[in-house]
Amino acid sequence: MRILLMIGPEERVLAPLEAMLGQSRDVLHESGIWYPEREDQGKILMALVKGAAPRILNREKAPDLLVLSAARLGSALHTPDKLRHLREGLEKIGSELRIVSHLDHQSRALAGLYEAQLMAGRIAPLTREIGLCGEPDWWQACLKSAGDSAKERAEALPFWLDYRALLAFWETGFGKGVVEIRPRPSDAAQEIEDLTGVSLNPTSEQLAPASAASLARARQLNGLLWQVVARRGKPIPADVWRGMLEEIAVDGPAIDPGSLFPVADRFAADNTAIVAEHPQLAEALSPPEAGPEWQEADPDFGFRASQYLLAFMWRIDRAMRAPRRAEPAPVQPAAPNPILPPKAREKFASLGKSPFRPHNRIGSVDEEITALPYDMPPPRDLPPGSTGRVIVGCMKNEAPYILEWIAYHRAIGVDHFLIYTNGCEDGTDEILGRLQEMGIVQHRRNDDWKGKSPQQYALNRSLKEPLIERAEWIIHIDVDEFINVRCGNGTLDDFFALVPGATNVAMTWRLFGHNGVTAFDDRFVIEQFDRAAPKYCPKPHTVWGFKTMFRNIGAYGKISCHRPNKLDDTFRDRVRWVNGSGQDMTDEARDRGWRNSRGSIGYDLIQLNHYALRSADSFLIKRQRGRALHVDRSIGLNYWIRMDWCDHRDVTIQRNLPRLRAEYDRLLADDRLRQAHEDGVAWHRAKALALRQEPEFRALFDQAVKIRLTETERAAYALALDMES
Repeated sequence: MRILLMIGPEERVLAPLEAMLGQSRDVLHESGIWYPEREDQGKILMALVKGAAPRILNREKAPDLLVLSAARLGSALHTPDKLRHLREGLEKIGSELRIVSHLDHQSRALAGLYEAQLMAGRIAPLTREIGLCGEPDWWQACLKSAGDSAKERAEALPFWLDYRALLAFWETGFGKGVVEIRPRPSDAAQEIEDLTGVSLNPTSEQLAPASAASLARARQLNGLLWQVVARRGKPIPADVWRGMLEEIAVDGPAIDPGSLFPVADRFAADNTAIVAEHPQLAEALSPPEAGPEWQEADPDFGFRASQYLLAFMWRIDRAMRAPRRAEPAPVQPAAPNPILPPKAREKFASLGKSPFRPHNRIGSVDEEITALPYDMPPPRDLPPGSTGRVIVGCMKNEAPYILEWIAYHRAIGVDHFLIYTNGCEDGTDEILGRLQEMGIVQHRRNDDWKGKSPQQYALNRSLKEPLIERAEWIIHIDVDEFINVRCGNGTLDDFFALVPGATNVAMTWRLFGHNGVTAFDDRFVIEQFDRAAPKYCPKPHTVWGFKTMFRNIGAYGKISCHRPNKLDDTFRDRVRWVNGSGQDMTDEARDRGWRNSRGSIGYDLIQLNHYALRSADSFLIKRQRGRALHVDRSIGLNYWIRMDWCDHRDVTIQRNLPRLRAEYDRLLADDRLRQAHEDGVAWHRAKALALRQEPEFRALFDQAVKIRLTETERAAYALALDMES
């Protein structure tokens, strides 16, 4: 299979090509060319930048030519490791690779980028880039301030304008001559024909650039909007933000690229050298005629950003409230699934007309977008005597999942682990024992537990452990729960920087279903399972359950399953609880509660991915094993119905896969640990096979995997069964 990969680096240049390719999929298909849909393209690119062969290609008949397009590869990829992973992934699926970069003169490219970034929230004027023209190394000067938060992306400096460095970077990964540089096309149809050999009908021309006055208005309003975000600790949804900027636009001349002549002068010698090697770029890299140096335009008509902000506040308030109290308009529910019992049908009818009907229309994170992987954070240096951030957890027969879970949380900034086990048969104790010898975890046997549950007995014991006593932050989660930081570089440091006064973080569950995976497989959980419950789902109660990450200041005297309890009254005014969007929820959670309400739900900055089922095979093993907390409650079909949410795709955690793999491989380099892991995997495979031979478990397996419910039907069924709801 041949591959055509267009890497930008300009979104505005690739946009008309992508639009035409998308409109012409049928015509391209007839010629043996596949241009995947947005979601499929995202899956493919996510796998490729991890160095893996995309599984989706196994479901498609291999085309003669696969066309992929992603401007962010050219404008955001800048580390050799990521480039190497991309090359490895491409080599696994293609026999012939063609990488194309479309270039325009840096002055025109910067003018276009400035508009795009302003529409995404930029507040820095163009004088910032002009001021960099004296830097001897443009590429490195730009990368000094690189980041991945929404604000940092809007302000990102264009290192890629150094075309010679851009080309050299890609050639270090793919070899000289592999990357083909072409001028920005004036005719999208002709360019696609040149690249693919397929003739397409021309479409409408590109949109005209915004006026300079509109951009001046946007920059001023952006500054005030970021102040609102900082003051409230909650983002404004991107579509709402952009809509406000579009409404304040006015007619007028666009930015003159000639006013950016310092940029043209900065790259003049480089461009001359590029054109000497690539004569086809002569026109594209010709500088615009120089004019007066850029100054921000007058926003016209006495524009005052503060007045517009005041006029927009009702819209901002509504958008910011939506994730907290989003109430869908009542609709007439469709006919219920025949599988629902009578009580569930009644619940279904009432849910469909109520503000409790589940949906996914809250929050500001695009959970289906395939973003570039996170970088490996630097090692943490702990103060003398501190054990830093400590996870305390309980396990029983979890051998295949331990190393992924440990490696993942080490990669995002967890320092130590205190793990209690009881009744293990699958090698869990052996794995944890070896990890303790390696200095990575502290393992405690809990076979002699007393009281209502082994979990609570272990948590009570943990308070006397030096690891907990000297901890800065304490986190109690299970091995099927992964802390998903959705801001910055995806680390706990990035999250804590946004909630500096917080002492308690309610990390709300996001329940992930079995995703159609029936057989147990020794692959990363966070990679196999990417379909989850809707973000807005007030009922059943378990969907919005949370686990707490809390600062060890002595405020609470007991650690319970979901939260610390027994608040010392002398700390009443010192504790501050925040939700997953960084919003204050102290009054609601200070003394009690284990789940979020419609007033406190939030997932924008952090969530707890909860893979309660994993595969159907794993569910059978969990069914036989029983629970760590509610030992008097069985795990059966009711549990499956309550936990198997597969309605919405969320791949945000998968940005961690490369650094997870690096830490995981480092652990597996230990021969004894690797053997213990392999033994645990073999035990689970054999156990799943044996359970499927037993009539009771086979019937449960067959019944579970056949159930197909919508989000509203599942909520209704769970409520009718009265399962912890």
